[in-house]
Amino acid sequence: MGTGKTTDPKRPPRNAEHVAIIMDGNGRWATSRGWPRLVGHRRGAERVREIVRACPDLGIRWLTVYAFSTENWKRSTEEVLGLMAIFARYIEREADRLSIEGVRLRFIGDRTRLDPKLQKMMAGIEARTMGGTRLNLTVAINYGGRDEIARAVRSIARDVAEGRLAPEAVTEAVFAARLDTADLPDPDLVIRTSGETRTSNFLPWQAAYAEYEFSPTLWPDFGAQELAAIVGQFGNRERRFGGVAGA
Repeated sequence: MGTGKTTDPKRPPRNAEHVAIIMDGNGRWATSRGWPRLVGHRRGAERVREIVRACPDLGIRWLTVYAFSTENWKRSTEEVLGLMAIFARYIEREADRLSIEGVRLRFIGDRTRLDPKLQKMMAGIEARTMGGTRLNLTVAINYGGRDEIARAVRSIARDVAEGRLAPEAVTEAVFAARLDTADLPDPDLVIRTSGETRTSNFLPWQAAYAEYEFSPTLWPDFGAQELAAIVGQFGNRERRFGGVAGA
C-alpha cells in the first residue's frame, strides 16, 4: 500500500535497509485447515528462516520481527506456553546457523516476565552472534510500544529526580537513547501480513516516518518472493519527511 509514489523515472531506487514485520495470521492459517493454532505458529517460525536468508540479497541490513506482544499474554495458557516453547526451540536450533551466516540476533521488549531459562538462552545467543555483520535480526518478544515508552519515561524521570539530568536537556535524541532500539536505525518499511491494517503497538516511536505495506497473505505463506516485490516497490516511493516533493 503506502503513499507518495515518485513521478521521476530517472531517480534511482532507494533501498529499504531496515524492514520491520508484524508476523500475523499464524493461528488463522492453521484453523482454516482444521489444525491447532500452534501448528500455524510452528510454521510461522519456519517462515522466519526463509525471510532471514533472503534479506541480504535484497539490500536489507536490519530486520525486526514482532514475535510476541505484551497483549499476547491474554491468550489461553496453552497457546502462550506453546508460543514460548516454539520461541525457545527456534533460538536453540538457529544459534549455530545464524552465527555461521553472519547474522547478529538481538531481542527487544521487557524480559523480566519471561522464564529465567529463556532469558539466559536469549543472552547467550546475543553474545554468540555479536560479531555478525551480514544482517542484524531483532526479535521483539514481550514487546509493546507503549510499554517501551513508559519504561523510557520512568528511566528519564528517575535521572531528573535525582539530579543527573536537567529537564530542558530531554530531547528526542535523549529519549530515543532510552528505548530498546537505541542502537538500531528507525525502520524504513513496516510490513503487516494477514490483511489486518492495524499497527498493533509495534514501534510507534521508531516508525513515525516509516512506509507501511499491508499484505493479505497469512504469515506462514509469506515468502521471499513477496518480500522482494514489496521491497522493490519501496524503491519507487518518495519519502518527504514533512518536506516538499522535489525540494
